[in-house]
Amino acid sequence: MQSVKEILGKLDSADNVTKNKIENILVEQGSAVVPELVDQIQTVKGVKRGVAAMTLIRIGEASVEYLKKAADANKDFAWVAKYLISEIKGVAA
Repeated sequence: MQSVKEILGKLDSADNVTKNKIENILVEQGSAVVPELVDQIQTVKGVKRGVAAMTLIRIGEASVEYLKKAADANKDFAWVAKYLISEIKGVAA
C-alpha cells in the first residue's frame, strides 16, 4: 500500500477528476490514514493541503483526537485543527 505522502504526491499534476479520485481513495482507507494525514497537512501546501483537509473532514470523528494532539504539539497548527474539528462536528469555529 502506498503511503499518504506518495498518494498526495500524485496531486502535483492531477486534474480535477484525478484529484477527486485521490481524495476518495484516501477516504476509503478511513481512520488508518488519519495519523499520516495529520502529519502531512502540517507541511504540505496548496492542493495537497486542501485534499488532506477535506479527507480528514470526510473521515470525520476519527480525525478529531489526532487533530487535537497535533494542535497541542504545534501551536502554529492549532487554528487549522480547530477549524477542521468545527467542520467535522458541524459547529461554528
